[in-house]
Amino acid sequence: METEGETKKVDAGGIKAGNFIIMENAACKVVDVQISKSGKHGHAKARITAVGLLDGKKRVEVMPCHDTVEVPIISKKSAQILSIIGDKASVMDVETYETFELDIPDELRGQVAEGTQVLFWTVLGQKVMKQVKGAE
Repeated sequence: METEGETKKVDAGGIKAGNFIIMENAACKVVDVQISKSGKHGHAKARITAVGLLDGKKRVEVMPCHDTVEVPIISKKSAQILSIIGDKASVMDVETYETFELDIPDELRGQVAEGTQVLFWTVLGQKVMKQVKGAE
């Protein structure tokens, strides 16, 4: 497998439900993979259905199983919330002490408070808040 920046390449036939993949330049989570058997002289094809991590949009692609697809490399880190303004939170990475702003997702509103720790993912250069950790 070759790695290139924040992605790596894998065979389409090796993708399984629950994996992450890049479709239409967006990081997606695979929800379904169907492999069709090859004909007499044809190649097996993979029909991959995925949902965007950042936009929630459903995408479907059909490709030969021997084709390579890009898979995002996702880094998962913790941050502490410094302040909340509207639907944005100013946070500090607990390892590097870097401060930046994150959008608060709808499902986490009400759970996010100053001083709590959150888990965030860096996907294709974008930081996304994923869950609130228990207050330590």
